[in-house]
Amino acid sequence: MNFIDKLLNISRKNESLLCIGLDPNPDLMPKVGILEFNKAIINATCDLVCAYKPNLAFYEALGIEGLTILEKTVEHIPADMPIIGDAKRGDIGNTAKAYAKALFSTLGFDAATVNPYLGFDSIEPFIGYQDKGVFILCRTSNRGASDFQALRCLGGLSLYEMVAHKAKEWNVYGNIGLVVGATYPEELKKVRSICPEMCLLIPGI
Repeated sequence: MNFIDKLLNISRKNESLLCIGLDPNPDLMPKVGILEFNKAIINATCDLVCAYKPNLAFYEALGIEGLTILEKTVEHIPADMPIIGDAKRGDIGNTAKAYAKALFSTLGFDAATVNPYLGFDSIEPFIGYQDKGVFILCRTSNRGASDFQALRCLGGLSLYEMVAHKAKEWNVYGNIGLVVGATYPEELKKVRSICPEMCLLIPGI
């Protein structure tokens, strides 16, 4: 089963469009183990959501122990629930292929977030996993997003609009989605008009 079908199935089953981030910050957590904390969240919400999204930075920051926690967290999530690896990878050549293999084959994520700044060849290895989802950063929710994403390009479109058009062009396998922040509702509306059928990951709620 591919990512989109898996997402639609659980979304209909749980009547939900909510994705929960699993971003454990020990400084903000109760004094419990990270794995136990993640398991408690999953147990309390697995019938209420349509996906989980671990942010790899929080696990990588803990070294080997963190990657072990990530692996065991993924194992604890129900098999019918999509898992999005929030890694925001973006590189070229064999490095991009290695990143895609790490996220999809080694870590077993159903989808991943990627950065399109280096162009199509940085995205292509991810798209090649036709049963996996690929969420391209488009109009992100952070305060500094407009530093680049709002810049006007030839033809008068903003850079994030150009990214949306490119994503639509690259979506030959139907496995591409876009990351568009809820903090920019007008831009979200524009992206949806460009890509009316594409899956959107909407952080910032």
